[in-house]
Amino acid sequence: MPLRIHFTMEDLARTRVADGPAPCIELSSAARQLQERSHQVRLGAWRHRTLSALHPASRMALALMPPRGRITGFLSGADGATPAELLEQIRSTPRIRLRASLESTARHQPLPNWAHRLSDEPLLLRQLCDSLEHVAEHALVPHWQEVQAMTAADAAVRSRQVLNGGVETLLGRVNPRWIRWRAPVLKITTISGLDADVHLAGRGMLLQPSVFAAEAPIINLDAIPQPILTYPVARLQEAAIAPLFASFPSDDGRTAPAIDAIGSALGHTRAAVLSAIAEHPGCSTQQLAALVGIAKASASEHATTLRNAGLIDTHREHRTTAHVATPTGIALLNAPSGRP
Repeated sequence: MPLRIHFTMEDLARTRVADGPAPCIELSSAARQLQERSHQVRLGAWRHRTLSALHPASRMALALMPPRGRITGFLSGADGATPAELLEQIRSTPRIRLRASLESTARHQPLPNWAHRLSDEPLLLRQLCDSLEHVAEHALVPHWQEVQAMTAADAAVRSRQVLNGGVETLLGRVNPRWIRWRAPVLKITTISGLDADVHLAGRGMLLQPSVFAAEAPIINLDAIPQPILTYPVARLQEAAIAPLFASFPSDDGRTAPAIDAIGSALGHTRAAVLSAIAEHPGCSTQQLAALVGIAKASASEHATTLRNAGLIDTHREHRTTAHVATPTGIALLNAPSGRP
């Protein structure tokens, strides 16, 4: 049986989509994916590259972020806006919260012996945080711009769903393989097989798009101020076998673009089109044409060329489109020489 979330009118009014990625969810989900062998087409290259770069100390972090089961609260509950802020918050976790979090996790699943000493041994906690930072530096930070871009693209898709059919349409399409909306109940199938009825009592729900939580939903019913439902970004649902991070960062940390493709793509009008998309993420082709002052057919043609060059992504919802610049496109615009 699925988990059943009961909505009132107040809950529907207060349900919203997060306006950006959650570093704690992305880091913990990435750590889980590193320990899995699923999604080889989508994640295989990223997984191989990341695992090859990790040193043995990373095992501390991975031990507290197992592929199945709970992730202890002081790791999953931090709310830093960037990976760096997340890690800083974890390093400064108060001892009393650290102890309570570990005791709560231990009631549901075994912990490594050393984990029970974290709240009493500052050096051990520092080693764990160094391990987390090492995992983040290789698994998440090099791809953070792309994670942000994919989340922005998802926000454009979800905004159009709400505009065209309201929050109920959004709930029905957010992850249809695992989540079904049967008013006034949202039925969620979880990997753990959780079977329960939950009443939101006017709190509503935060829908959190994720790149690394690439399939099954993750639900945090204890989150404050409202429960959080994590789902894969729209791009992963539209192209389930597409590889993620096909272009790995170069040595200076920027995504290495296909220079020949960029050279053939850019001209005065296409540069204006790319700039308009970067400044108005989620714009439709009709809106893009108006922003640049060209015909809709011309805007569509230029968008196709930019998409083929890897400078933008386009998401389709019924008869409308939503264009978003990719990290490569943004890097191109920001480069003083016009070439990242």
